[in-house]
Amino acid sequence: MKKIINPFVKIEGYCCPGCCPTNERGLRLEFFEDGDDIVSYWTPDPNLQSWRNTLHGGIHCMMLDEVAGWVVFHKLKTVAVTSRMDTKYVKPITIDGGVVEMRARLTKQVRQVSYIDAELIQGGEVCTRAQVIYFCHSRERSLAEYNFGGCETE
Repeated sequence: MKKIINPFVKIEGYCCPGCCPTNERGLRLEFFEDGDDIVSYWTPDPNLQSWRNTLHGGIHCMMLDEVAGWVVFHKLKTVAVTSRMDTKYVKPITIDGGVVEMRARLTKQVRQVSYIDAELIQGGEVCTRAQVIYFCHSRERSLAEYNFGGCETE
């Protein structure tokens, strides 16, 4: 696996609750390339539970959108907006159940629309899965308007 270098850390005002390493209230996710997949790992925070020992469902969605978004950033080398996310909660993610593995991959691309499958895994079992659909900006627009030309790996 290769660690993906976060290209946003030098941008003034960057404070994403999913991936900003300096956002004290955020998840501070880091991402890795594992073949066709983008992967991240996170240990559940008791402050983010909804019911006793159960991670809030909105946090599931944030993690799925983050790992899928990093597929766009790294594999497609552009920026995008989330158009739709279809989420299936299979089983709870528990606060005391150990590390959550996030995994996502591009499954289809039609012009500027990308389809990405993502899942959250805890204890070797898929807990949540989603198909996330993004509208991707052209690489030229991504570079001109957002100063984004892709991500590098270490």
